[in-house]
Amino acid sequence: MRDIRLLTEMFVPGALIGPFTNAHPGLGGVCTFVGEVRGDAEVAALELTHYEPLTLGGMHQLADRAEERFDLLGLLMVHRIGLLRVGEPIVCVSAAALHRRDAIDAVDCCMDHLKSAAWFWKREKRSDGWHWIEPRDEDHRDLARWG
Repeated sequence: MRDIRLLTEMFVPGALIGPFTNAHPGLGGVCTFVGEVRGDAEVAALELTHYEPLTLGGMHQLADRAEERFDLLGLLMVHRIGLLRVGEPIVCVSAAALHRRDAIDAVDCCMDHLKSAAWFWKREKRSDGWHWIEPRDEDHRDLARWG
């Protein structure tokens, strides 16, 4: 089972993860990562824009690669777009598998791709205005692990 979505409204991760887990009886493990808008003194908001003809299709291609590489029972990948406030969830990736390593590695791989090689443009609103966010060197190194 695969559930891939782009959302314009805030979501509650537990409301997604519970049904996803329940849909996979007999699983050995579920690994989930939820990323939120970081709260620090400077960041007031985050905005994610995307190129619609590529974004959802690209997420499905990423899911295809994860399903080919890891022995999964299911994959959940939800990503927000639009204006987000501090503390709101941005992304939720959850993988169900018979064995923990496949679930853990699938989530890690998907997140590295979403962070560094996805179809989103991110900018932060700070006290002095909007600033574009680019992947950091360590983000590119993380992505390179997956070949």
